[in-house]
Amino acid sequence: MAITYTWSIDRMYTIPTPQPEFVVNVLWKLTGTDGTNTASIDGSSQFEQEGDTYTPYADLTEAKVLGWVQDQLGENGVSNYKANVEGQINSMVSPPVTPTSEPLPW
Repeated sequence: MAITYTWSIDRMYTIPTPQPEFVVNVLWKLTGTDGTNTASIDGSSQFEQEGDTYTPYADLTEAKVLGWVQDQLGENGVSNYKANVEGQINSMVSPPVTPTSEPLPW
């Protein structure tokens, strides 16, 4: 079954400069579910002011901040985090087999 992924923001940290309530750290979570099993991975992204663009804290939306996070991670980073969640779910569906040491038969 296909995995559905959901990104969420857990917390944001700000500083008063270079702008009031300037976001410098975002704690996020990527959750995946196949309808039966659910797995997630947490992450943190740090930000610095780039250029002259600034969005006031009160005007931020979760979608906008998630866009920042995913842009910073890049396509490969997003794919790697999804693969991690997929691997967790696959391990729930088909738990890995651990070899055991058996006494010798002679």
